[in-house]
Amino acid sequence: MAVSGRARAEALDAADPLAGFRDRFVTADGGRIYLDGNSLGRLGVDARAGLTAAIDDWGARLVGGWHDWIDLPARAGDELAPLVGASPGELLVCDSVTVNLYKLADAVLTVRPGAVVLAESDFPTDRYVLAGLAARHGREAIDAGSDPSQTLRGCGEVALVALSHVDYRSGALADMRAITAAAHAAGGMMLWDLSHSVGAVAVELERCDADLAVGCTYKYLNAGPGAPGFLYVHTRHQHALRSPIQGWFGQREQFAMGAEYEPAEGITRFLAGTPSVLGIEAVRAGARLVAEAGITALRDKSLGLTALAIDLHDERLAPLGFELATPREPDRRGSHVSLAHPDGWRICRALIERADVVPDFREPDVVRLGMAPLYTRFTDVWDAIERLVRLIDAGEHLASDPTPTRVT
Repeated sequence: MAVSGRARAEALDAADPLAGFRDRFVTADGGRIYLDGNSLGRLGVDARAGLTAAIDDWGARLVGGWHDWIDLPARAGDELAPLVGASPGELLVCDSVTVNLYKLADAVLTVRPGAVVLAESDFPTDRYVLAGLAARHGREAIDAGSDPSQTLRGCGEVALVALSHVDYRSGALADMRAITAAAHAAGGMMLWDLSHSVGAVAVELERCDADLAVGCTYKYLNAGPGAPGFLYVHTRHQHALRSPIQGWFGQREQFAMGAEYEPAEGITRFLAGTPSVLGIEAVRAGARLVAEAGITALRDKSLGLTALAIDLHDERLAPLGFELATPREPDRRGSHVSLAHPDGWRICRALIERADVVPDFREPDVVRLGMAPLYTRFTDVWDAIERLVRLIDAGEHLASDPTPTRVT
């Protein structure tokens, strides 16, 4: 579709039913355009108020607050459950994605024989954890390839298939229903990483018959840097699986302080140590805001934002040497658009340092533009591309330091 100047973006903003949600976030950053919500979401006004209230509660009640705080992981999980198509009693907000992935994957490999199927292109923490567990359990690790359903049809005995719902680098959206069915047909359990989809993409774990899932809350749920992750275990598996981390919060009679460990019934057996009370309060605020907006409306806007970015790429960036690294089909992409360029690192740095646009970079050559539908405007996308074009035309990126930094 031809892009008819900024007027198109202005019209889309004027008709946006979610426009008012931008005011629910802290946006006091002048003319900066923030397109990294797929990495770290903005601070929500409700989250800040919730954290302030929790801090005041801590100050007032001290240890007495634990009578209410102790069940926060499960209560927050129940609030988050509808956003991923789960039922009450199937989610916990706890630990990190890495720890939760380890707990669930090890629990499966302890009770089921067969290989581990993973994507060699997946997010590093997923690959590292899964490869390490496969080696520890003496299992073959099989690359899912570009077509996991086809790969699974050619596998032997499979214990576990673990993949990301949205690819962190390209933004490609996996077919959850088809891949889950293929995993089950191969004899394996299916574990999904929802880190780049929850809050921006409709997730239907139960309808897709998924077994397990993990995810983070600091991207489209806007719960803040280092906010707790979450884990999902379908009710049918909760009794058979045991967490390898036998922490006291997963003990049946926690305060009996008994000599022997006996896992609790239900989802709480996957808890480990003391939960982050303040972090969970921020997760609850984020989940409530997403629920208020509605995932259907969020997904519609996300697709509109990414479509505009793709159209602008075709019209203005492709002639400058960029290549679209995100699927064009709406049902095959998440909420970020990846632009490949041989000089991607310096372009990313120049956008931040010289154009006041905040994207991020992923190896080897990808500049990611993350559109968070709760607060990203269509004019933000248009203006960011305009600034990018001007930067490239002027050759300003060539003055950026080509040396990679630790945080990209």
